[in-house]
Amino acid sequence: MLNTIITGEGPGTPVLLVHGLFGQGRNLGGIARRLAQGRSVVSVDMRNHGDSFHDEDHGYPALAEDLAKVIEAHGGRMDVVGHSMGGKASMMLALTRPEMVERLAVMDIAPVAYPHSQSVYIDQMEALDLTGLDRRSEADKRLAEILHAPSLRAFFLQSLDLKSQPARWTLNLKVLRDEMDRLVGWPSDAVTAGRFTGPALFIAGADSDYVDAAGEAEILRLFPQAQIRRIEGAGHWLHADKPEETAEVVAGFLARD
Repeated sequence: MLNTIITGEGPGTPVLLVHGLFGQGRNLGGIARRLAQGRSVVSVDMRNHGDSFHDEDHGYPALAEDLAKVIEAHGGRMDVVGHSMGGKASMMLALTRPEMVERLAVMDIAPVAYPHSQSVYIDQMEALDLTGLDRRSEADKRLAEILHAPSLRAFFLQSLDLKSQPARWTLNLKVLRDEMDRLVGWPSDAVTAGRFTGPALFIAGADSDYVDAAGEAEILRLFPQAQIRRIEGAGHWLHADKPEETAEVVAGFLARD
């Protein structure tokens, strides 16, 4: 079972929050706190991330099955919110196990294959000298020599376990590298898995190119009730760029009449 963080309680429909590549459940803490009014919010660490188990298979069918097990443990039906890799896993779950998903919200990803690779970030994390590291400030100083974006360094370093001796990445970098083609891809069998006809919201960053016209067309084909919204001033990590606005849009969609 995936490691989980539970926020809030109450009789409302529970929410499952699913982070993206290189992330962990607590990355979506702002959204979790906003949604945790009268219901529980379950934030997961995906396999090969955070405190969850490591496994050689990091394909979307396996990721969706992990989410199904969490939902089964929390009553069998939830609202599901996923970002990037977590959004693809959430879409796969909705397409293959629609009875488990009441409402689906996906952040800045489409059900398509992408031509880019994120392996350069794995190269940079693996290149970090972990010898004698026990302070995050020192880790940031060392990583800055090879990765110049402060926001990305802060994001990646959340997955560096400094309590371990020696320090270690909680990310299974080897498997994520080996499975990168599957991670940026989209399974061909998902296209024939059917459609999710429940309520769906796709939120894209206006400054992101992850959801283009072709992506929108595929969203509407597989998710015929989908609404598509763009948040101005936000890129791919829209929940970090525009945290309050993103949380409000998700909360508004999940609110019941």
